[in-house]
Amino acid sequence: MLPQYRKVYELLRKHILDGVYQEGDILPSENELCRLHKITRPTVRHALSKLANDGLIHQHQGKGSIVHRIPHDIGILSVSGTTSAIGKKILKTHILSGPKIIAWPEKFLFDLSPVELESGCIYLERVRLVNEIPLFYDISYIANINLPRFCSRSFENKSLFEILRKSYAIEIKGGIQRLKAIPAEDVIIDLLKVKKGKPILYLERKLETSRPNFFVYSTLFCNTETHSLYGAF
Repeated sequence: MLPQYRKVYELLRKHILDGVYQEGDILPSENELCRLHKITRPTVRHALSKLANDGLIHQHQGKGSIVHRIPHDIGILSVSGTTSAIGKKILKTHILSGPKIIAWPEKFLFDLSPVELESGCIYLERVRLVNEIPLFYDISYIANINLPRFCSRSFENKSLFEILRKSYAIEIKGGIQRLKAIPAEDVIIDLLKVKKGKPILYLERKLETSRPNFFVYSTLFCNTETHSLYGAF
């Protein structure tokens, strides 16, 4: 069961990303949120603090919580994820494979613990589109540890980070990533609709989570012709 602050955070976050609150709008006051949700002021402040940490609001003394501009750049480098950066309305996710349980690839991107190796991984392969333009080809690897019914969930047009957060109380906290430019070839040409040899940004990521010793790994191929990338760890 979600803590009270998380329920308020998720609701306000959804309303901001769905456009119920636009840039510059002021969220209901702390007192109004307390009365509406029948919770204490510290609980409301916890929820608002998380929204501020996500970059979705600015908190101003005497003015309240003001909705921040949803960036047009792509937050694939941010722990809040792509969906948080650009909103659900213009982002689509198409599942190419998975989620399914497989053995870890023999030559993996990062060193794995014995428990990770023994448990196998959940494999998820996606293409993500913004305004119908395919921008990311994304392969995720997650240790198959205490994620009940994960493979039975639908990820079509849904956020991996959001499902981990809402259903398993796992939050992305930071991580490491390796980036390089590579020429587009073979499957990337077809999936991202780019010309052969066009530079593509390639990322390898190991994301730390709120669950001790539990990581999310991924490889991403990014078409940055129409959108820049932003974010910080």
